[in-house]
This record gives sequence, structure tokens and C-alpha cells, in this order.
Amino acid sequence: MITSVLVANRGEIACRVFRTCRELGVRTVAVHSDADANALHARVADASVRLPGEAPADTYLRGDLVVKAALAAGADAVHPGYGFLSENADFARAVLDAGLTWIGPPPEAIEAMASKTRAKQLTGIEPLTEVTEADLPVLVKAAAGGGGRGMRVVRRLADLDAELAAARAEAASAFGDGEVFVEPYVEHGRHVEVQILADTHGTVWALGTRDCSLQRRHQKVIEEAPAPGLPGGLVEELHTLAVRAARAVDYVGAGTVEFLVADGRTHFLEMNTRLQVEHPVTEAVFGLDLVAEQLRIAEGHPLDTDPPRARGHAVEARLYAEDPAHDWSPQTGRLHRLDLPDGIRLDTGYTDGDDIGVHYDPMLAKAVAHAPTRAEAVRKLASALERAAIHGPVTNRDLLVRSLRHPEFTAARMDTGFYDRHLPDLTEPSPDPHAPLAAALADAHARSRPGFGGWRNVPSQPQTKRYATAGEEHEVHYRHTRTGLEADGVRVVHADAHLVVLETGGVQRTFEVTRYGDQVYVNSTALRALPRFPDPTAQHAPGSLLAPMPGTVVRVAEGLTPGTPVKAGDPLLWLEAMKMQHKITAPATGTLSELHAVPGQQVEPGELLAVVTETS
Repeated sequence: MITSVLVANRGEIACRVFRTCRELGVRTVAVHSDADANALHARVADASVRLPGEAPADTYLRGDLVVKAALAAGADAVHPGYGFLSENADFARAVLDAGLTWIGPPPEAIEAMASKTRAKQLTGIEPLTEVTEADLPVLVKAAAGGGGRGMRVVRRLADLDAELAAARAEAASAFGDGEVFVEPYVEHGRHVEVQILADTHGTVWALGTRDCSLQRRHQKVIEEAPAPGLPGGLVEELHTLAVRAARAVDYVGAGTVEFLVADGRTHFLEMNTRLQVEHPVTEAVFGLDLVAEQLRIAEGHPLDTDPPRARGHAVEARLYAEDPAHDWSPQTGRLHRLDLPDGIRLDTGYTDGDDIGVHYDPMLAKAVAHAPTRAEAVRKLASALERAAIHGPVTNRDLLVRSLRHPEFTAARMDTGFYDRHLPDLTEPSPDPHAPLAAALADAHARSRPGFGGWRNVPSQPQTKRYATAGEEHEVHYRHTRTGLEADGVRVVHADAHLVVLETGGVQRTFEVTRYGDQVYVNSTALRALPRFPDPTAQHAPGSLLAPMPGTVVRVAEGLTPGTPVKAGDPLLWLEAMKMQHKITAPATGTLSELHAVPGQQVEPGELLAVVTETS
């Protein structure tokens, strides 16, 4: 019987596995990098072991260090989570060779399926070895791992070599394996997968379907179970293919078989030999704890002959610290508050006051809603996210709410091209027009002296405050009177340092105001208080390229030096942040007049990287 489990992972998935272990009375052990020394997963475990260093290649991808940590802490089993070493057969063997229980499939099954090239060969699909114009578009894909790392869509043959190089570098950084392959890119299909669970006694369950079609950069954003609108015959076909794939490699434990469904046909994508990020929607629908089942299977217990019956519908949204309106750039900083309404499952690796760094995936949390019908589950999740208090770096929360309410999604007509078609509309700024006024009134109350209302016998000049939100500036005016605070066109019913009630057209609305320095949150609107007089030194020359995020310069375009002519959109350099490479392109056609970035350089947001002088 398993008594102590080390989770060879970090963040949300480590915390999620620990939760089940605590419920089962199993002791927990965490591993952490130096960057994660104060991370939530390290704090909530019964014991934790340091992995010296910060980069994944030096820490979470060092299987030898993880095994030593398990032995040192007295763990008798290892759970790999997802990502990192979860699909590494050599790591699984090392765990078993050390006399520990491996909570996952046999190394041979991982070996057969973890490499997407080998998995496709098992199903009779060969990758493209020579790409021609007729093959475009194609998808460059990492052979190991997942989560969108090492994946690139190539639409021009001239871009292939550069995208292959970027994908190899990204895959090597994320998974310790730089192998990539090329396959045809099927557009406008639906990404559908089947959750499987297999024991050591020959029983294999197919636990329904999931739809994961809403993706950015080939990484899933919204998932649901069951996949809506599939004909019964197609669902049966998917179940049969998934079980067949599992039996072909004598699979044990939890795994997922992924397909692309287009024009009523199924295209095998891959088999993930691990737990998926989106497993909670299957748990909600089937009333299961898949981590508990993984532990039971690892202990040798058999599954029942038939799986439990599915009930209702579940939808999951991944909350990322990123800015969808600016090329999905990851965001860092202090997470002051993360709070969702009751009735929503929240899986997260952060808590209030934690810092979001540059070294790892920018996913903050997964929010899951379950209800009797799809429409109810979607409405419930959208409302909860809209009402959530998320105070800290920019997130994709507004995008999630709008996606869940988009007619294509509510009608279940979405496909993997959803964000390609709709991103501009979904990221159009729409701040609450009364939020700046509410912030100004709360600030005015907070700054007033106790017992001093601020009014005068003679009419005072209006007070002015400026705020920035969603790339726009807002100026609001108010004045102190004998009866309190007044603002043109809006009746101030109540105002204190944290709560403002405004009335317009006979309708009252309540605004909760929270401040962290110059950052102000009014309900779900984030504002930044602007100084009365702008800083004249904060100006940059036209054509300046500023770092959009903290990260590392990993590559500069070949032959790029000051004086080089460039065209608008040409890639100039690449930044790596949160395990992804981000391309920085020329903003205009002209001449590169300054180049400040060099490979290996650590940069902060707003740091000057280069200047392009536009051609007259």
C-alpha cells in the first residue's frame, strides 16, 4: 500500500495531487526549484526537497535529482503530474529501478506512445520528410511533451527552417528533447479526445469524450465534457479507437487519446500517457477522482467491469497571466487576490500574495463548472469568471467570458480556428465607463482627513483624476459639496474608501474598490492611476522596440546589425519567457538604427531592445 507520494512536478497539478493524497491519508512530498522556494505546492506538502537552480533543464527535468529526492524524503511512490518528465520512459524506469512505485503506465507504453512520431507510425501514419508548396499549411510539432510547446503552423515555405529551429529550441527547453516532426495541418476541425483508464487486470475504461477546440498557440483554453453535438456512431468509433490504442501497448493508468474531427471523419493525433490538464471536466461528469483511481491502480486494485454513468455537463476555462490582445504575451508580478464565487471548482498553484515569475507556464488556475445541461454549465462558468476578484498581472479573464458567451460557442459550432477568426472582437477593450469615477471617489474619501468633509462655502473647482485601462486614458471630474461628493450626470449615493454606489437613470450600481499602490481594481476592471503631470523622460524614439515581457533573449536574426534594412513584420529577435519563445518583429519598413539585445541577455518589460528608423 502506498503511504507517501512525491509529485515530480510543480504548481497547480502538484497541489491537485496533494489534495487527493491528503483525503486518502497519504503523506506528500514536493520538489521545488530555487524560483519555487516559496511556491504554494512546496508550502502545502508534508515535506519538500530543493532542486538547485531555476531553469527546468536544471531542476524539474533532472530525473536523477527527483529520484534522489524521493528516496531522501522516504517516499515510496512517484506521481509525475503532466509536462516535464511525465512522458519520459527513462525517468519511469529510474523510479522503478530505485524500488519506488510508479504512478503511471509501464515505461514500454510510454516509449511507444510518448513520441508522437512513433505513435503515428504505430497507427500507420508517417510524418512529412520533404515539404513542398502543395503540402502547405503544415504543422511543426515536438515529438515529446505537449501543452503547445514546440508547435508552429507554417504557411510559407520560406518560414519553415526558422520555425523548425524555434520549435526545436522550445521543445528542448520544455521537455529536454528537441526532436520535432512535420505533418499536414488540418484547419477548421474540432479537437476531440477520449479519457481512458486501465488497470493491471485487463480492464480498460473509455470515460466519454472531451472537446478542446478553443486553443491559442495550440494550447487549450476552454475544454468541456462530453464533446457536444457528436453523432452517437462517431462517439462509439472514438471510444473503440481509444481502447484499441490502449490495448495495443498494454496500457495501465490514466491516459488520453486525441483526435481531430473534420467533415465527419476522425484523424488520430496522439496518445498522451499521463493525466491531462483538463481531466477535471471528466471527473465532474463521471463523479470520479482520477488521481485516486491512479493510486488504486498503482496498488494493484482492479477497476469495476463497467465505468460509472455520466451525468450532466462540465466546462473548464484556463486562467492565464497573459495579454491576449498583445500576442498572448505572458505577464508577471504579484497576484494580490484570486477569488471566485462558490460553486466553482478552482484548481490553482497560487494563493493571494504569491509572485508570478518568468520561468514557468503562465497558467494561474483552472475554473470548472458542472450543471445538468451544457447551457447551464456555460452560463454558470461565464458568470463566475465575470464576478471573480482577480487582482494582479493582466489575465485572459475577459477573453474567457466573451468566448463562453460567443454565439459560435454557445451553439457548439466552434473549431480550432475560433481565435483566428474572432480574436480582434474578443479582445476589443470595453472597460466599465463608471469604473474610473468610482475609483476617483473612493480615492477622494480615502485621502480626506477624519471629520473633514472637504466642502467649502464657496463653490470649489472640480477635482480631476486620470486613470489608464486597456490601453486608454480616462479623465474624471468630481467636486466636494455640503452634502458630499458630486459628479456631473451621476448621482453619488454612497462613497467610502472601498465601496461606491452610483445612480444613473434611476438605476443604482455598486462598485467594490481595492488599491495596491497605483493599481486600482473596481469590480472586475483594472485601472492604473496616472500622475497629474506625465514624466517627460519616459518617452522613446519612434520605431523603438520595447520588451513586452520579462525574459531572455535567445536569438537575434542572422546578420542583423545596425544599418541593416528591414521590412515591416520581419523577425528581428526572439525572447523566451514562461517556456515559450516570442518573436519580436520590425514595426515598420526601414533601417535598424540601434540594436541593444544580445543572446543570453535578461530583459525587463519596457526595456529598449532595438530601434527601427522608418523609411520616409
